[in-house]
Amino acid sequence: MVGISTKTVYAVAALYQLSRAPKDAVLKIKEIATQAAVPQNFLEQILLELKKQGILESVKGAHGGYRLAKSLKEVTLKDIVAILESEAFSDPCKTEEPALKLFWNDIRNEILSVFEVPLSELENYGLKAAGALNFSI
Repeated sequence: MVGISTKTVYAVAALYQLSRAPKDAVLKIKEIATQAAVPQNFLEQILLELKKQGILESVKGAHGGYRLAKSLKEVTLKDIVAILESEAFSDPCKTEEPALKLFWNDIRNEILSVFEVPLSELENYGLKAAGALNFSI
């Protein structure tokens, strides 16, 4: 059923960095990789997939790179997991037993609801982290 791989973790990290850039700013893959602390080669594949799915857009040329195509208010963690984890939300029940089908369907629905968090929430976590880091005695 649900598994979050490094690919999804890196995607969220990259989206967070892109969300922190000035509006309509374009970031090069190298910048995103450095800021998000992720391997650049792996990140290239992830960004291409997010572009294909309309989460990102790319700009070609010497000053090209990537930027958000959608506001992170419009993108949920579920969207990213569904794009990058092919079997993440598949039906885990491999039997026709009605009780088991109901059981696994309820579990799946509960898990799906947890992943409905919009990625705009990353901003709140950034503020929390900054507050925790700036706390002094």
